[in-house]
Amino acid sequence: MVSWRRLPGLFPTVLILVSTANIFLVFYTKSVIQELKKESHRHFEARSSSFSHEDAVIERLDHLEMHIHNISNSMKKHFHKERVKQKDDVKLPEESKGELHQAEKAKEEDKMEKEKKVVHRKLFPDSQLFKRWGEDLTEQQQTTAQDLFTKYGYNVYLSDRLPLDRPIPDTRYPSCKSKKYPQDLPTLSVVLIFMNEAMSIILRAITSIINRTPSHLLKEIILVDDYSSNEDLKGHLDEQLKKYNAKHSGLLKIVRHQKREGLTQARISGWEASTADVVAILDAHIEVNIGWAEPILSRIKEDRTVIISPVFDNIHFDDFKLLEYSVAADGFDWALWCLYEPLPKEWYDLKDETAPVRSPSIMGILAAHRVFLGEIGVLDGGMHIYGGENVELGLRAWQCGGKVEVLPCSRVAHLERAHKPYLLDLSIAMKRNALRVAEVWMDDYKYMVYFAWNLPIENHGIDYGDVSSRKELREKLNCKSFDWYIKNVYPNLIPLTNIVAYGTMKNTINENICIDQGPVPGNTPIMYGCHAYSPQHLFYLSTGEIYIGGLRSRQNTVDRCLTDPATGDLPFIEQCKEAVKKGLNMHWEFNQGSSVINKKTKRCLEIVRDNPSSSYRLVIQSCTGQKWNMQHTVNGWGKKEALK
Repeated sequence: MVSWRRLPGLFPTVLILVSTANIFLVFYTKSVIQELKKESHRHFEARSSSFSHEDAVIERLDHLEMHIHNISNSMKKHFHKERVKQKDDVKLPEESKGELHQAEKAKEEDKMEKEKKVVHRKLFPDSQLFKRWGEDLTEQQQTTAQDLFTKYGYNVYLSDRLPLDRPIPDTRYPSCKSKKYPQDLPTLSVVLIFMNEAMSIILRAITSIINRTPSHLLKEIILVDDYSSNEDLKGHLDEQLKKYNAKHSGLLKIVRHQKREGLTQARISGWEASTADVVAILDAHIEVNIGWAEPILSRIKEDRTVIISPVFDNIHFDDFKLLEYSVAADGFDWALWCLYEPLPKEWYDLKDETAPVRSPSIMGILAAHRVFLGEIGVLDGGMHIYGGENVELGLRAWQCGGKVEVLPCSRVAHLERAHKPYLLDLSIAMKRNALRVAEVWMDDYKYMVYFAWNLPIENHGIDYGDVSSRKELREKLNCKSFDWYIKNVYPNLIPLTNIVAYGTMKNTINENICIDQGPVPGNTPIMYGCHAYSPQHLFYLSTGEIYIGGLRSRQNTVDRCLTDPATGDLPFIEQCKEAVKKGLNMHWEFNQGSSVINKKTKRCLEIVRDNPSSSYRLVIQSCTGQKWNMQHTVNGWGKKEALK
């Protein structure tokens, strides 16, 4: 039995069948009439007596033919009207609508697929932005995306098209997801620092904090604008904040600097504006993950002297995909560049992957008890632009009665930049800030920072500012020595107290070329045009070793030593620990302006030309009296006029 719900769909079919039958009847009747008319005319002569009667019959048949013709036309018009009515007026049943929707969807997908196959010329083949992303962009879209990338250092074109509340993977350990925290946790102020950040990036950070922080714990979100010049970060941003506050009564505040004051001062401004028990100071280009706040608040409730760092995940600057990072401690090298340290054995021994990780330093994003952070001096406002302030806080926390920990259950996704538009050469500010940290907190070990940056200990020409107030703070807090810190907190950082000369090393035959570590990977040093960057940094120790290629001086990244293989004429670079184990010839006699002689083989480090047109190469051979000089010396070691 046919369902009545399907009758509207069957109606056109029935109408077509009926109309076809009627048309057939019309043509059949017309044919019969024609035959009758012919027969009537054939018998006209023979039946003249009945002429008037036959004529009347024929006349009536002609009228009948005309009437049938009119009926046929009328039915055709009616059939056309019914089709129009069926199309315009009849409501399709759900089944028909579904089929029509699927057909339209398939047609649209075919169209989109054809559009996808259109290959657009790549306008920026060397741009980092388009290595993994943007294959289907038109040329105009590529240009727009590249311009935004140049301006911001990440993919604003894509960010503007992503939802503000986009989901990100929950990267916590399984045990973190089931961990329970106290109900009566401290309240939280979140500070977001920005300067000429993309609007969608800031709004996504705000949205993630609101959506992934319990509302009864989140007291306020404070934006600190370090004198942005982008127009949309003024009135337009204020309008956006009003919309948030309409939904979340007065949750958001903004502090605007009237001049550029730098990252550190912006963070201090955020701390000064905060009012909750705990303050988390974050970058504005982040997305907090699920359950990020509870571990922080719970740990600080247990111990107000802990400075907390969450675990970072990475948001790719180009396609905005999230890359999960392993849990690690935060450390630094002697140039005070941040780096990750392996988890300590003590943490593994706990057999609890939710346990805090003891950390020598902070990577940059932090949370702390607001009052305690003020008691130990917040951050050093004398820092410029970028870098060093996080290491300074880590040292100060440990040396002055606090501690630093990384919490595995607190995860924050951080958007990396391909470049920092506001400061292309970070080393300028980093170098200056590193010296400031060294002078205040590192005592006699400060020379390691000068070595790492290849700076003379005296007359370096860098103004690191007035540090008297920070030294007074250290004395007031009765802080421990850096020697205590090295031995008790960061034993993986190895100080070298016996360096007597360092920097570039030149032969008096040609002072335009310097000893260089050569290609890496590789173990053969070369002579190369002097540029004084890390590959050309050498360190001569009073014990006779020559370190080459930068100063690592950490347990898990060992320095490399220059050795004489005793065969052939090429010097060889080997990790210093391995050189000791293998008994390689790694000790040299050297004084400023003298020969470099291997103590065991008695061969000299020299330079030669194979022919007058060739360049110099570094060799080990029988001594010919060549002289060498190193760029810097310690405490006047070996100072005398270089022999020409």
